[in-house]
Amino acid sequence: MSDYETGETGDTGADYGHYSAGQESAELDQLHQAQGSEQDAQSQFGVFENDHHAQESTDYSTGQHVEYDQPAAVHYSSDNFTNYSHDASEDDHTFAAQGSESSHSAEFSELDALEQKFDAAFAEGTEFHQDGVAGGGAAELGPADK
Repeated sequence: MSDYETGETGDTGADYGHYSAGQESAELDQLHQAQGSEQDAQSQFGVFENDHHAQESTDYSTGQHVEYDQPAAVHYSSDNFTNYSHDASEDDHTFAAQGSESSHSAEFSELDALEQKFDAAFAEGTEFHQDGVAGGGAAELGPADK
């Protein structure tokens, strides 16, 4: 930035001039980076079981019984018999289970970049004229001529 000032006073009037000029520039660079990851796993297992049992039993028997007596009176007896037996049993057993397994994996990465440039320039000037003697007269204030 530069300043140039002149001032001149006298008995006949006053002149005053002011001039400023400048230039400005700036840059902004910004970089942001982030990354991450995660993993997880899960497992669960079970068993399935199914049992069936059956049993059957049959018994069959026959017989004959004979009895005989002789002295004074004669006695005779005869028996026939049949014995039948049937037994059966059945049972079922069921046991169920299940299994599952899973896993997960994730990753991320990000990058942000920002670049900005700023440029500015300015120029200004002021003139002041006063006619007459010191402390009196008309005054004029206006923009400077280029």
